[in-house]
Amino acid sequence: MLLPVILSGGAGTRLWPASRQAFPKPFMTLGGATLLQQAVERGLACGTDDFLMVTNQEYLYLTKSVLKDFSDGLRSTYLLEPKGRNTAPAIALAALFVRKQYGDDAVMLILPADHLIPDTESFVANVLEAKRHAQLGQLVTFGVVPTSPETGFGYIEVEKATRDSQKALRFVEKPDATTAQEYLATGRYYWNSGMFCFTAGAILKAFQAYSPEVLEAAQNAMSSSKTENDVTKFDVHDFSLQPDISIDYAVMEHADNVTLVPAKFGWSDVGSWPAVANGYIPDNSGNTFLADVVSIDTYDTHVQVEAHNDKIVATVGLNNLVIVDTPDALLVAHKNVAQKVKNVVDVLKSRKHEATHLPASVNRPWGTYATLKEEKNYKVKRITVSPGESLSLQYHHHRAEHWVVVQGTGVVQIGEVEYTTKAGEYRHIPLGETHRLTNIGDDELVLIEVQYGTYLGEDDIVRLKDVYGRT
Repeated sequence: MLLPVILSGGAGTRLWPASRQAFPKPFMTLGGATLLQQAVERGLACGTDDFLMVTNQEYLYLTKSVLKDFSDGLRSTYLLEPKGRNTAPAIALAALFVRKQYGDDAVMLILPADHLIPDTESFVANVLEAKRHAQLGQLVTFGVVPTSPETGFGYIEVEKATRDSQKALRFVEKPDATTAQEYLATGRYYWNSGMFCFTAGAILKAFQAYSPEVLEAAQNAMSSSKTENDVTKFDVHDFSLQPDISIDYAVMEHADNVTLVPAKFGWSDVGSWPAVANGYIPDNSGNTFLADVVSIDTYDTHVQVEAHNDKIVATVGLNNLVIVDTPDALLVAHKNVAQKVKNVVDVLKSRKHEATHLPASVNRPWGTYATLKEEKNYKVKRITVSPGESLSLQYHHHRAEHWVVVQGTGVVQIGEVEYTTKAGEYRHIPLGETHRLTNIGDDELVLIEVQYGTYLGEDDIVRLKDVYGRT
């Protein structure tokens, strides 16, 4: 069998402010679908309905919200990481899980959830070729023919770059510009795509040979894990003891049975804003506008807007820029230095700024919330609740709340009393009072919440009961 293992996580700091820690790159929409959805579609095209998702526990409901758009035939199980531990531990845990469920001979297709691959037909052909090598005991990697001296990718050396599969001789880390240019000149290097294919037995044997400490830590984390239905959760302490190391460092750089399959498909890891722009068809001036833009003498510029209300953007005399506007952050950067956006995130993290973690519209298991306005002692939010879903039974130490339903019908519990509340009706939640909101209608419920108090942080929530297990 062939089992796609989708690695979904990472903060995507080079794509800030659209990508945040609580809303990373796999959930960004590009070309009409999220990158995670596109990864699943590629797996389905390979002829399988079974998937293993390795993701952070914070992204479970966000992931399930993406997968619910697929048919009922999609079967997905989840390994939920309590914190990031790089690709080697993730793959080791996945291999242990796959061996237990399907046996040593099950073929694992490792797919990062944040890649853009438009040519599905060629991708499937490459995967089937990789599967054949994997069934012979090879550790297969997919190499991408370099088109420029890119310093943001790792490289793989072969005897001579051709269209045929061959032995991988050497994995090298991200080079400087001069070294990358030398690699291209030799004709012996591919970009490292980060996609792999091997049997569960073969990769576990390789871990045992080259990184036994990674395998042992993964075995310990798996032995203390707990599985309920389709979800496996890990003990935080045992999981944290795993080394923070990539699969390249842990295994691929040492193994002598690595086969490289040259990618015959277009590929992008969507690792920067220029890469995002390249995913769209430009206008006659080379611009990619995902907004209502009045453009005067503007060339090769990407404009993207996420706003609570319609917003017009005007650009005059610009060239080769990236402009990304969200309700709580604005990025203006030259494409030539777009990789340095991650430095902005580093500065904001040092300031402990919330804009590095939460997006302007925050997803929750029950729906979403977005902050519309905030000043001293008050905050205004727009809250949506999906049909049949419910917020936790909770109270706050520092704030009272005023709720106005503007769409749908819900039940508002205040203390021990429940009030059916329809569009246009209002409820007051006193400070310290327990409360909960449930959507009892068939449509999305939309609520405007006004908070008033001395402290309005998201951590001022005491959950008493929660159907999503967050108490």
